[in-house]
Amino acid sequence: MTAYRLDPSILREYDVRGVVGKTLHPADATALGRSFGTLLARQGGRTVAVGYDGRISSPELVAEVIAGLRSTGMDVTSVGLGPTPMLYYAVKELPTDAGLMVTGSHNPAEYNGFKMLHQTGPVYGEAILELGRISAGGQHSQGAGSLTELDLRDRYVDRLMKDYTGTAPLHVAWDPGNGATGEILRRLLEKLPGRHEVIFDEIDGSFPNHHPDPTIPENLTHLQTLVREKGCDLGIAFDGDGDRIGAVDFAGRIVWGDQLLAIYAAEVLKTNPGATIIGEVKSSQVLYDEIARLGGKPLMWKTGHSLIKAKMAETGSPLAGEMSGHIFFGDRWYGFDDALYCAVRLISYLSRTGQTLATLLDGMPKAFNTPETRFEVDEARKFPIVDEVKARLRANGDIQVNDIDGVRVTTPDGWWLLRASNTQNVLVARAEAGSPERLDVLKAQITSQLEQSGVATPDGF
Repeated sequence: MTAYRLDPSILREYDVRGVVGKTLHPADATALGRSFGTLLARQGGRTVAVGYDGRISSPELVAEVIAGLRSTGMDVTSVGLGPTPMLYYAVKELPTDAGLMVTGSHNPAEYNGFKMLHQTGPVYGEAILELGRISAGGQHSQGAGSLTELDLRDRYVDRLMKDYTGTAPLHVAWDPGNGATGEILRRLLEKLPGRHEVIFDEIDGSFPNHHPDPTIPENLTHLQTLVREKGCDLGIAFDGDGDRIGAVDFAGRIVWGDQLLAIYAAEVLKTNPGATIIGEVKSSQVLYDEIARLGGKPLMWKTGHSLIKAKMAETGSPLAGEMSGHIFFGDRWYGFDDALYCAVRLISYLSRTGQTLATLLDGMPKAFNTPETRFEVDEARKFPIVDEVKARLRANGDIQVNDIDGVRVTTPDGWWLLRASNTQNVLVARAEAGSPERLDVLKAQITSQLEQSGVATPDGF
């Protein structure tokens, strides 16, 4: 009997994640391996695929989590260093009963963590909390599982290329941000037609050039410069573990996740007429209107890759996505978020149709909106603040509030959103209106609500 208490702060909604050396230690990885292996054994599982990203702490953590899994009798197949989607691919194709990825995702270098999935879908929510309870209880399964190492890189790249249908080569700039996609990207570009300009493809867990999160505009400045200097058709960026895509057009304009989803929807709905396409609460109303215009059924859902995947499975949706660049293809793919695959589908579509990313962006209805704005708050306050805002808004019967995930408020001026992040100690806000003046009205409403709960908005919001 080996009881071990995991720090509650690392047991997140979608995964297990913390700061290495503070809330996350090698012993936590061992304990998590034992707990996940025990959970799988109770469900009749026997095999687990494991991978890890390029963070400095990942090799030690993956060794410990594998040891924990094997101690419960799980047979482990290690697919080595690579992007999270390659681990997802391994679970679908080997197949195995489950998968575990050691990754800090898009978080800063000092973070790391674990994403887990069953063959049938992600491990999240209550299942994450159950892992904590199993660890604290100490009643683990016992066994002596095997370890097999398997290099899936070329097989994975071949599968990515299977859905390339382009007809005219494009000139593309790439920025993997020193994240886990670097080696796979090099192998992919050996097969992908066109001219390619690549920066920061060396896997380096210290992230020496910029933070690996393409949803933050300053992290795309190197890519924007490269696109302009080389005269590229478009630029593509990835986050630290390769499950989030960012893009810019030939002028360097950022194409956000909901705009990319609208572009993908135009293709997917041609072969899946009337299908449900899922967005999330931060997405522009333009997206939902565009899905409807194209003959699809728009569905607004909660933010979070695990929650989106579960909703896709429930509805049979062939496509879903988030502002954060998590795009999920069920159409011709496996339903998980894979930025490399999304890049292949985007390049294919542009190449085949002869359209440019800039033209598609210009063709969308004009809206004025804020980026996804984060306000740092105390971890213990983030959810109560949203509840306080919701209560105040509910007291005003003239305001339309969608509380599926935080509060999304619709007014004659447009809409605004405030929600608590499930992965960081921040509140996330966004607003959208038909004019800059109306957008200012919405931003003032957000500021007022936050101030009433003791949160100051930064200058310039």
